[in-house]
Amino acid sequence: MENTGVIWIMMAGIFLSTASGRASQTIDPAVAKEISTTWAIDNHAHPVLAPPNDRADKDFDALPADAMEQQSDPVALRPDFHLLGTAWKALYGFDTPPPLDADGLKRLNDARTHAKGTHGEHYPEWVLDQARIGTMLANRVTMGPGIEPPQFQWVPYADALIFPLDNTGMAAASPDRKQLFALEDMVRARYLNQAGLNTIPATLDEYLQRVVTATLERQKAGGAIAEKFEVAYLRSFAFSDPPRAEAERIYLRWVGHSNPDGQEYELLQSFLFRYVAMECGRLRMPVHLHAMGGLGRYFSIAGANPLLLEPVFNDPRLKNTNFVLLHGGWPYVREIGALLQKPNVFVDLSLQSLTMTPHAQSQWLREWLEWEPEKVLFGTDAYPFSDELGWPESAWIASRNERDALGMALTGMLDDGEISRKRASELIRLVLRGNAEAVYKLRVTKDRAEPAGPLRSKLSPR
Repeated sequence: MENTGVIWIMMAGIFLSTASGRASQTIDPAVAKEISTTWAIDNHAHPVLAPPNDRADKDFDALPADAMEQQSDPVALRPDFHLLGTAWKALYGFDTPPPLDADGLKRLNDARTHAKGTHGEHYPEWVLDQARIGTMLANRVTMGPGIEPPQFQWVPYADALIFPLDNTGMAAASPDRKQLFALEDMVRARYLNQAGLNTIPATLDEYLQRVVTATLERQKAGGAIAEKFEVAYLRSFAFSDPPRAEAERIYLRWVGHSNPDGQEYELLQSFLFRYVAMECGRLRMPVHLHAMGGLGRYFSIAGANPLLLEPVFNDPRLKNTNFVLLHGGWPYVREIGALLQKPNVFVDLSLQSLTMTPHAQSQWLREWLEWEPEKVLFGTDAYPFSDELGWPESAWIASRNERDALGMALTGMLDDGEISRKRASELIRLVLRGNAEAVYKLRVTKDRAEPAGPLRSKLSPR
């Protein structure tokens, strides 16, 4: 589907303005070898169930990208993107370059079907092996066959918990939000059903205990290691901090009624967002936040400025809650770098690892590694974007791009005498797996020296 791309303004000036030093166009051979043979922990992705359940699987996203209006796709999400052919050949032995006509797409799907038939219920794990990913954090509504621990760790959604009232007014903000709030209402109905309820409780205290806390605890017991907010698609990051008494007043006034006052409803959402974050801290589940330009022509890039979240990060009540800003925050890469000095703020490189070139990524990645290297996590955002770009292809391309970006950044730091080779090795492990192991307390991940073969870089080691 062509309308699943991300709205980016690909301006060279933006990329170059983030560089803290010159970027290396080549990769040191020793660095390249170590990066290519290190198994990674993928901080964020949307894997699809194993066959035959993959065809009917809709739980890979609470807000599927095809619910939004057509937009301008970046080069990496177009059907003629050159790396698609490289991924098809590596994964399936399919050696036809993009773009594909109808016959070519049929032959590609035949090659995919053969791979699925060969690996069966282990197909998702096989996909991880091809991208040299040992463990993938699966951001899904539910888990299922083939998407299971230890290779896959669950990250469910918390957005529906902060929109408990009638969302008609919120949905009227744009055609995209009309579709997205309808989907959120469906997720909320699932959570209510799991709590044994048919409707929203009459009091805020009952809602917090029977729905919010109960849902988070149930997901934790079901294996969840973090919670994800896609809230930037639904409203801005400008969360205020109303007292509980004010939230109770608003809840009691509008629960069960239509079209709540917009300003009052946003206050209630802010209270609930902080409550969910506090509960996640108590349960030791980090909070994931979409923090980058987003899908759909009506996405508010300004509303996703991560600096709007600074009051949340500074809240003493949330000092035990770790926040992971997904997708590197582009175009706010300098703002992300500054926020990493907050003890509870981390960033991953998912999605930009697919949509940005390694050279562009390496600019701000180097800056982050020079500033707060313990805060940067590997990620792909593997997703079934289109007929040509499925979750296996996006995982493979993103993994290769991100490893190239890391290699360029570290080579530049080595060339400039900023780090030793020993420190370069330490940084490779930190970014690819060590930081994630620390954030999520993960102990069971693949760490083999040699998988099927090295993940070949786009750029040859010099």
